Amino acid sequence: MNEASTGGGSKMLEPGELDNIFKAGLRVFPIFQDNGRSLSEYYWGNGYKHSQLAHDQAVHFGFNRGTVIYFAVDYDATQEDMPHILEYFRGVTSGLASRGKRYLHGVYGSRNVCAEVTKETYAAYSFVSGMSWGFSGNLGFPLPANWSFNQIKEYQVTNGSDTFWLDRDAHRVGSDDGQKTVNRAVSPAADLLANIDQLYSLAKSYGKGDPNRLITDYYRQKRYAGFEWKSLIGEVDWSFIDYANSRGAELMSDFTDPFTGQTLRPQHLLATAAGHMIKPPLSDTHKANRGDVAGWAGDLMTFYGEWRRDSDSYASGYTYCTERLGKVGTLSSFSFDDLIEDADGFLLAEKMRSGVPITTALRDHYEKTGGVTRFRDYLAKRFGTSQATAADAAFYILTSIDDPLINLGRISLEQQTGGVAMVLSHLLPEDRLRNYCLGFADTLIAHAGLEARSQAKMKSNHARLFADSSA
Repeated sequence: MNEASTGGGSKMLEPGELDNIFKAGLRVFPIFQDNGRSLSEYYWGNGYKHSQLAHDQAVHFGFNRGTVIYFAVDYDATQEDMPHILEYFRGVTSGLASRGKRYLHGVYGSRNVCAEVTKETYAAYSFVSGMSWGFSGNLGFPLPANWSFNQIKEYQVTNGSDTFWLDRDAHRVGSDDGQKTVNRAVSPAADLLANIDQLYSLAKSYGKGDPNRLITDYYRQKRYAGFEWKSLIGEVDWSFIDYANSRGAELMSDFTDPFTGQTLRPQHLLATAAGHMIKPPLSDTHKANRGDVAGWAGDLMTFYGEWRRDSDSYASGYTYCTERLGKVGTLSSFSFDDLIEDADGFLLAEKMRSGVPITTALRDHYEKTGGVTRFRDYLAKRFGTSQATAADAAFYILTSIDDPLINLGRISLEQQTGGVAMVLSHLLPEDRLRNYCLGFADTLIAHAGLEARSQAKMKSNHARLFADSSA
């Protein structure tokens, strides 16, 4: 798929072609490429324009919300070229955001290109041009952690009088499965929203307690209602849980985030929301409390244990955070989906504390535009958009002795991933721990900054276009 819908030759998607693909029981993954054979074509404005063209063509063909569109880097891009490639993809993210982020961006290119674009712009998946042996970005580089397809061979196919070249691709199970339908109106989060609607109705008919709190109680029942969580933020209403279960309610194990394509876990999301709702943030945002431990602070404790476990390879806590915390495709106790759930849980709690029903809060976030600026809003509302505040709050929760329950929980969480022989956070030299906390703050700022740059670029581009049209 590229910007033209008809008359474009063998690689363009033509009217009726999708019907033939689906009737044959096959799936499709859209790729956008408009030449893209030289470095001069990779700059922010081109990425912005290309992503809008790709979006409009995807809508034209009826691709479902949440579809991954792979944007191509189809030449031997070197490490020296990478700043230009990254600016192009920042333009891509801005262009898709300007259309409401209906679609997710992926990257097609060499192993190194895919890894760098994913690291800096959080591409949902990578399509690796693995059969391009001459590409320097494929030499000595590992497959990116978020690879979905890998081109491994091209061969010629003859079907009667028709002869054509076909790629043989490897597909990673559990990644992007492509699309088997189009024109599906429902949101990727529709099943979760329907589930919460049912629970909200049951909570109202139950007639006791705040329906928002009852729904978070319901979602805490399996993993977040034990002694530790009861001590941290309180007991759940087991009578309501029994009431809802007896009337057909069920826990959802996961759903797809419409804005990133990440698989999110509503149990963790709503336990985080419960923590911030029951234990609101302190007025002194440089400090942290039990509500924070239910979200970002608890994840930061287990991640600290991982750093100490891996400290022979990562002496710097700052580097460990900036390279492994909140990264797409990186397996850790503070992964990209954890960070999303922490941010979303906090923002949902803010709305629910102000009296917004959870059903409305979830729809505003996952069906409207809430998820577009989630990290920017999270950074602003919890940490005042301040690096120092975020780092101070992290240092406080890792060292404070004000709350004995938090102290005991911190030791348990750190040793859970780091082992009993590790140096606990409150015993680490202050300069080294502050370096780790700064890594957390800067990682969060980087996520928020990508959203802010996209919005700023969009406004600048719109202003320039308006000025040009008025001249």
